[in-house]
Amino acid sequence: MTSAPDPPSPARVLLTGARGFTGEPLRRTLEQAGYEVIGTVLEKAGPGEVALDLTSAEQCVDVVARVRPDYVIHLAAISFVPHADAADFYRVNVVGTTHLLEALSRSKHEPLKVVLASSANVYGNIGGASIAETQPFAPASHYAASKMAMETMAATYFDRLPIVMTRPFNYTGVGQSTSFLVPKIVSHFARGERVIELGNTDVERDFADVRMVVDVYRRLLSSDIRSARLNVCTGIATSLTNVIRLMEEIAGYEIDVRVNPAFVRRNDIKQLTGDPAALIQAIGPLDIVPLRETLAGMYHAMR
Repeated sequence: MTSAPDPPSPARVLLTGARGFTGEPLRRTLEQAGYEVIGTVLEKAGPGEVALDLTSAEQCVDVVARVRPDYVIHLAAISFVPHADAADFYRVNVVGTTHLLEALSRSKHEPLKVVLASSANVYGNIGGASIAETQPFAPASHYAASKMAMETMAATYFDRLPIVMTRPFNYTGVGQSTSFLVPKIVSHFARGERVIELGNTDVERDFADVRMVVDVYRRLLSSDIRSARLNVCTGIATSLTNVIRLMEEIAGYEIDVRVNPAFVRRNDIKQLTGDPAALIQAIGPLDIVPLRETLAGMYHAMR
């Protein structure tokens, strides 16, 4: 990955969702680059962490006042699309983010950059060519609708805070929960399973490696860009059929793929491929990890 620039001193990052799939490697990367990272967690806080329930405006004010962050990267969210309670998406992703931004806007210590993680799911099921940031919103799930609402709300703070909103497309890597599709597929091969049940298999996604996404977040901190929305993607479409083929090559055997109607999402997006041009203009060339390398790393980590 591209080496990190030396952060200004002091350089304290408030990282929400610090124990998540993206948060943990991002924390390590930022610390290696010289940043001091204070992570937020819902449960009991450990070293370098603070407890924070984003749905509490009072807790947000208290944490911002105590941490006095120079930078903020906001990853915490309800992100599992089939999550059972639809209202949670809005309580956490919209109201929680509002509380955080309001606390930051009232703080006497103004941050140098606030990076908010949105989602490419805000584009909905449009298919076709690579999607640029100018594509209109068309959310097809409560998760996507909550991210759309979060972006709309956050834009009202553009005149008060140096905000950059990222729209990550699909990404995966070592450590992602097997409740997500790619780790589920890899885990079947790691266990030597001969049959796998999936939902829609004719979908195509822009699969990035979590290491690329982490590198993007790190580089955004030192960028000049603000009041912007940026796709985080590779621009390369890969079908689930190809993911399975790559895993068969890695594991050395073929698997029987069966479609389980219970796993088929009625509103599933058929193709989701991003245009990374604006991101590249903001931070420079991307360090794209080949998908085969990503899958192989996940496979060996699970064995």
